[in-house]
Amino acid sequence: MISRPDQQADTRRPRPDVRPARARPLDITALVARLTERDRWVLRMLHEHRVLTTNQLAALAFPTPAIALRRLTLLHRYGVLERFRPLRTRGSAPVHWVLAPGGAAVLAAEAGISVRELGYNHARALAIAHSLHLTHTLGVAEWFTTLIAHAPRDQRGNQAQVQAWWSQTRCQRLWGDLARPDAFGRYTYAETTLDFFLEYDLATTTAPARVAAKLHGFAELARATGVITPVLLWVPTTVREANTRAALRRTWERLPDPDAVPVATAAAELLAPRPEASPAEHVWLPLDTDTNTNRKRLHELPSLWPRRTSPTTSIDSEEPAPSLNGLVVLAPPPPQPPASEHW
Repeated sequence: MISRPDQQADTRRPRPDVRPARARPLDITALVARLTERDRWVLRMLHEHRVLTTNQLAALAFPTPAIALRRLTLLHRYGVLERFRPLRTRGSAPVHWVLAPGGAAVLAAEAGISVRELGYNHARALAIAHSLHLTHTLGVAEWFTTLIAHAPRDQRGNQAQVQAWWSQTRCQRLWGDLARPDAFGRYTYAETTLDFFLEYDLATTTAPARVAAKLHGFAELARATGVITPVLLWVPTTVREANTRAALRRTWERLPDPDAVPVATAAAELLAPRPEASPAEHVWLPLDTDTNTNRKRLHELPSLWPRRTSPTTSIDSEEPAPSLNGLVVLAPPPPQPPASEHW
């Protein structure tokens, strides 16, 4: 649950998969008759975000976790997905999924490029299983998955939407010489659209001063591009939030143009421990106020920052979605295929 983030120590070592070895993967021509549009959507998501769990993919694209596991296991048998399960000292972890060479070949063929041009490397794809950043990567994915799965509805009954979710890798490729956010998102609620950078903090080894130092990069990015994009900091506890806010405030006030870097913070601890808890709730506190009664919902933040750059163009204006090398739009998965044919 997003209100109780995992700690890295719980998911450091992958558990060996002792199930029988899968059959020989299908070749790319045989996959033409086997992969649904939703399957291809899953491949694109894993290429963008490196790793997602069964529960996350179920929340994004399947009716239930059981149906998701059944289909993902079949995709593993086809050779388009790899899987692992980290060791946990308490309970058991869900199955984690990454893109396999067969899946990369499918995506490259769709885009009319080579697997190398796609940027896929099998060893690097599997390395996430042993990465010390695994929990952080999954935490960011859980944040967005929860925001998508439990999106609120406006007064007209229309559901809020996450129109874009770009990975840390993509953000680094676009802006890494100046700023390195953990993710970029576009969130719409009624007539309000909010572009934002997400900083996801686990409160493990990173000192608050180091988190605050990242504001210099965002300030340079705003100066270089002329685009003012808010920064949202998500931390696990209110104690961590208070300590980090103090460091952020000191750094923010020394920026050449503080208003060019709007900042708001929130703590997962503020969410009730219930399955439908969401980052869209009444938990966000702008950096220029210290009164907890001023906490806002996610869609209320834009009205507090008149200088922010209002999104006026389609985020996929350069290339149609889904795109592999351009700007990725988080379009919903295609309609589910009939159960009798594809489960």
